[in-house]
Amino acid sequence: MESYFTSGMPLLSIIIPHYNGTRILLACLAALRRQTYPYLEVILVDNGSTDPSLPLTRQHFPEVKIIETGLNLGYAGAVNQGIRFAAGEIIVALNNDTEADPGWAQALVEVLQTHPEAGLVASKMRLYHQRDRLHSAGDSFGSDGIPINRGVWQQDEGQFDQDVYIFGGCGGAVAYRRRMLAEIGLFDEEYFMYLEDVDLNWRAQLAGYRAVFAPQAVVYHHLSASGGGVTASYYTGRNTIWMLAKVFPGFLFRRYWSVIVRAQLKIAGEALRAWRGQAARARLRGQLAGLLGLPKWLRKRQKIRRSYRVSDAYLEGLLTHTSL
Repeated sequence: MESYFTSGMPLLSIIIPHYNGTRILLACLAALRRQTYPYLEVILVDNGSTDPSLPLTRQHFPEVKIIETGLNLGYAGAVNQGIRFAAGEIIVALNNDTEADPGWAQALVEVLQTHPEAGLVASKMRLYHQRDRLHSAGDSFGSDGIPINRGVWQQDEGQFDQDVYIFGGCGGAVAYRRRMLAEIGLFDEEYFMYLEDVDLNWRAQLAGYRAVFAPQAVVYHHLSASGGGVTASYYTGRNTIWMLAKVFPGFLFRRYWSVIVRAQLKIAGEALRAWRGQAARARLRGQLAGLLGLPKWLRKRQKIRRSYRVSDAYLEGLLTHTSL
């Protein structure tokens, strides 16, 4: 087979963070083997799995490159390890609980080639068990400070297929240009998991890179197969506050602070009313941890402010206006 070096086509390095879950992982890797785009490098970054997933991967998918971290680095740390190891011009972060359509990788490449101004491309994510329904048509961002999965739970009738520029991509299936990551930095590993993709979306936009939606790049997602529940509630509660402190533009916060604060109070109130539930208590613990960590994360924003290359009007246009 002709190599990507001689073909002139970009190499895609697909990085899969992994912790246990043999069945979903093998299905994910089988789907990648069926891709029509031939110039792929698949890197599995294992966060200390104790199940048979690694020996089975070596047996059935010897082409997959495996990095064993020996401990749980979370999503952000695992993907960063893979990026540092990867050879590709295009870096693709992919959840281990996804199954990609055969034309998924080809569609990502075509969109990046069509849009040289794009630093990242969002896949269309559908539900694994309801394949006509969306999980994400890329991300938007609310004026209340809450990230939004565009189209979540909606039947996919092509209602988002004409959209081009969006706020960002869901980290479960998103492609990044390596040169953009070299400029703006990798995932912030202090998030551990959840919201690190939103942080990166903001940093890309602030630096002048566009985010583009690729409706033909379809993946199917097992909901909460590799996360969710109490864990998701804690990290989402904490990391939302940290993300706002670090990357949300100051002029937008001054404009929408009352809506943002009301949104967080509403979440806390709902959690208090559901106090007997473990996930509700975890969300409150996460919000408290987020508030306690604010001084450190506000210091981080000083570096981000120096990277601004776009106008206030452009940043305002990124928001989806919400009301409580």
